[in-house]
Amino acid sequence: MSDQILGVIPARYASTRFPGKPLALIGTKPMIQWTYHHASLSKSFHRLVVATDDKRIHDVVLGFGGESILTSPDHPTGTDRIIEVANKYPNFGIIVNIQGDEPGMETSLIDGVVGLKTKHRDWEMTTAAVPFTTDEDPKDPNKVKVVFGKQGRANYFSRSPIPASFKGEAKYHRHLGIYAYERDFLLSYHELPTSDWETVESLEQLRALQNGATIGVYLSDKANLGVDSPADLEVVTREFQKMGLI
Repeated sequence: MSDQILGVIPARYASTRFPGKPLALIGTKPMIQWTYHHASLSKSFHRLVVATDDKRIHDVVLGFGGESILTSPDHPTGTDRIIEVANKYPNFGIIVNIQGDEPGMETSLIDGVVGLKTKHRDWEMTTAAVPFTTDEDPKDPNKVKVVFGKQGRANYFSRSPIPASFKGEAKYHRHLGIYAYERDFLLSYHELPTSDWETVESLEQLRALQNGATIGVYLSDKANLGVDSPADLEVVTREFQKMGLI
């Protein structure tokens, strides 16, 4: 069981809601460059690569000095793309999936997710969450919610508000787009039976959860916004300006 850790950033050009999203500019740099830069600040990775099916993204990554690998254009999900990459790098025991639309992901958050995974090699996956802020709407289906137990293991993920505010004010936690996988589990992911939870929620991680896998949740105090839409890009751009990054 190797302790080597591979970071992978899947980046797809053809997004339904935001075509060309990885190449959208934040300041003078494309989003994928910001994501790669912030991920590379983590000391957790022994290697970091972008996985894309688009030569435009591939060339941009190579142009700013990053490592990129062209993958099959036929993958239905980002996890399939990660599996292809994992098979090309057989010496890594933990594979970390960092979404390409998380340009401001904090180093401490990455290290927290990876640290939780290295501490619990018997847990198939780890991920992250952050408390909702007062200006976030838990009814927004683009902001995925997660509930987890006292031991830090996920109970469920949903696009709907969970838990329900039936009596009193519920505390909501927003799921963040990062996963650390145990290699053997990742490579056997296709063998898991199809999940009806996954189908109705359109959340791929529910396949693992419904089939009995453990997903540990690292709880962060705060997290910068990911980009699901052009409107999110405007918010992130303003935040980067406040932080003096652009």
